[in-house]
Amino acid sequence: MTTVTAPLIHTRHLRKQYTMGDATVHALEDVSLDIAAGELVAVMGPSGSGKSTFMNVLGCLDRPSSGHYALAGESVDALEADALADIRNRRIGFVFQQFNLLPRTSALENVELPLLYTALPRQQRRARARQRLEQVGLGARLDHHPGQLSGGQQQRVAIARALVNDPVLILADEPTGALDSRTSLEVMALLQQLNREGITVVLVTHEHDVAAFASRIVTFRDGRVVSDLPNAPRDAAVALAEAATAAGAAP
Repeated sequence: MTTVTAPLIHTRHLRKQYTMGDATVHALEDVSLDIAAGELVAVMGPSGSGKSTFMNVLGCLDRPSSGHYALAGESVDALEADALADIRNRRIGFVFQQFNLLPRTSALENVELPLLYTALPRQQRRARARQRLEQVGLGARLDHHPGQLSGGQQQRVAIARALVNDPVLILADEPTGALDSRTSLEVMALLQQLNREGITVVLVTHEHDVAAFASRIVTFRDGRVVSDLPNAPRDAAVALAEAATAAGAAP
């Protein structure tokens, strides 16, 4: 007998409306989408297309006006604020374009921050935060503040922070938007590696070069999904090596 596995993300007929003065903005219109565990999905679309609203709903940062959303088999669209916060902390890691790190706090303390809402003792929190920083290649930068780190290193701290609660899902909102092309490749190589290790990654991007590293590209327009296509992903680690070779060969 074949066992059917429920998708990690399951949405049906999602709608989201905002009232702005006398106008009603239809940010999402009848969005039905499934994302399986272990996928790396890029969400694209022009400004105002609904992609960021969709990401906020997936991240339990906002509720749909109507429709159904289940995460890992758990219906979350009608939960109260405290329950949504608990799901965010247990199941989801967030990565943002501007890193959102505390400037006067060390890398280790920034990564530890989500664990302050758990019952873990301080020693275990520190150990787990250190482990995640080592995982993203920053084991030698534990005590550095964000201002002492490059943009790529700051984004690695942000990814370590997203990983510290062992999430099933990483939501990355324009994760390379503030980075140069080489550093963008480094970040995408890290996200691809995490995906290979079993973490589902959904990233919002307006850059086709970044979406090319995903195995599926979903495009929004006017609050609706207008295309949902498989993609043969580029390997960011290979692209990074090729860029390094080309730079070494340049006169």
